[in-house]
Amino acid sequence: MPDVAQPTIAEVRNAAEAVKAAIDRHLAAVEARTGENDPGVAAAYEALARAADDYDEVLYDAYDEVTPFEVPHETGVGHYADPDDPEAISVLIRRDYLIADPLRLRAAALRIDGSTAVDPAPVAASSVTAALGALFGEYEPDEIAGRAEQFGLEEGDSTLWVTAADPAEPGDWLGEPFDDADPELLICRFDVSEVYDDELEVLDPEH
Repeated sequence: MPDVAQPTIAEVRNAAEAVKAAIDRHLAAVEARTGENDPGVAAAYEALARAADDYDEVLYDAYDEVTPFEVPHETGVGHYADPDDPEAISVLIRRDYLIADPLRLRAAALRIDGSTAVDPAPVAASSVTAALGALFGEYEPDEIAGRAEQFGLEEGDSTLWVTAADPAEPGDWLGEPFDDADPELLICRFDVSEVYDDELEVLDPEH
């Protein structure tokens, strides 16, 4: 079986120049970043990592030498969610409701709580907010959406985002669950609103 052709001197030099250019682009992105998870920095980081890997490979193949740099590939510091090749996703849902009938809402909460009309202090229906707590504590959001009128609610606009995410350990993001709603990580989204002719419209995140 013939030996695999070794990289030429020109190929090694081109790979080295690609690393230099990637370093310049990464520095420029860092200097111009707009926040902690700036997508420009993320893209420049990934490009620099690929260029460094490529150079290390051709350098070893041509000269049996390696660089002193190690590019981390595992999830951790320096890893960024990539919407083109995600390791994990987050599904973010927002549904708006108008409280059209507070009495009906509180009556639904009474049924959940098991309280009676003579109960002197029915906790679940003591206020609209308490009734909402009882309602969303008992039913899944999809069921509430399907029975909104029955619960005294009127559906408004809604949206569902599927975004790229870094794999997370249980409990990691619960303290700030909506901080990662980054449009740059959007894979697809589904909007429902009366302003659209169709009930469901899929929007391309590129537009």
